[in-house]
Amino acid sequence: MLRPYPPTRMTRIAVIGGGAWGTALADLLARKGDFDTVTLWAREPEVVESVNREHVNHMFLPGAALAPGVAAVGDLTAAVRGAEVVVSAAPSHAVREVMTRARDKIGRGALVVSVSKGLEPERLSTPSCVLVDVLPKDAPIAVLSGPSFAREVYARQPTAVVAAAREHATAQRVQQVFSTGFFRVYSATDVLGVELAGALKNVIALAAGILEGLGMGHNTRAALITRGLAEITRLGVALGAEPATFAGLAGMGDLILTATGPLSRNHQLGVELGEGKRLEDALAGRAAVVEGVNTARSAVTLAERHGVELPIAREVADVLFNGKSPSQAVADLMERELKPEHWR
Repeated sequence: MLRPYPPTRMTRIAVIGGGAWGTALADLLARKGDFDTVTLWAREPEVVESVNREHVNHMFLPGAALAPGVAAVGDLTAAVRGAEVVVSAAPSHAVREVMTRARDKIGRGALVVSVSKGLEPERLSTPSCVLVDVLPKDAPIAVLSGPSFAREVYARQPTAVVAAAREHATAQRVQQVFSTGFFRVYSATDVLGVELAGALKNVIALAAGILEGLGMGHNTRAALITRGLAEITRLGVALGAEPATFAGLAGMGDLILTATGPLSRNHQLGVELGEGKRLEDALAGRAAVVEGVNTARSAVTLAERHGVELPIAREVADVLFNGKSPSQAVADLMERELKPEHWR
């Protein structure tokens, strides 16, 4: 029977990426107390300084006092040296560059856990595929995803997520590392499905925000989330993922959270677009990456490549990049040719 906590004490864990999610996970792991050292690597010197001096990440998780055991560094080598677990938390477009730099410093056998949610824009690769490309071939790699706002995880609100790895034993190791009394981790082996769900839900969350910005109500939101899940599933299955994954925490769970929750950066950006802001103006001044913006373009490209219809993602991309008005995008969705409700 799998025990909920690590059976033996580990010494060092490194979290690579000092955004809100990486910071919240570093705090969770430090408070859990199973590691002698929890090191947070951040690209931004001001993040390193504020975490070490005040134990707060003022830039990405303001007002959240971190566990005293969290130490921040700007030196990637120092962060990963000797770490038994390396959490890859950089934005999806930066994973290749950051983890390539870390490659030769990560110890053999260290467990690498990807928590990034997006697609690499140039190659349309999932974060774990990027890690497979850049890390040694025998590196154990897993992903962690699901409905989990960083702020609520930091506040120790009950949260359930899923860890996936091609080898189930690797996913179980992730369960042991991260599980606490308020952070429950399930295991799975459909890595592709978990990652695609975590990336594509951001596009539907943008659409949900646009509808709210236009003043539309619950009928419209319910239809969008349901049909959004259908097209996420359709693309995922075409790429080789398991259909059931999209009905689980990484799929439906994360989609509901991100498309409805006020803490969702993608949803909030969509609201501003629906209210009439230009994309450039809505993004100006935001420190955190809004993953759904790049993912919308990537999703449309993937769909075209594999002959899959993604009407919502296509309309979102047109609003983001082609100057289409949000109201016209809604009209075009509603006036499409009538058809049966096919789930896939």
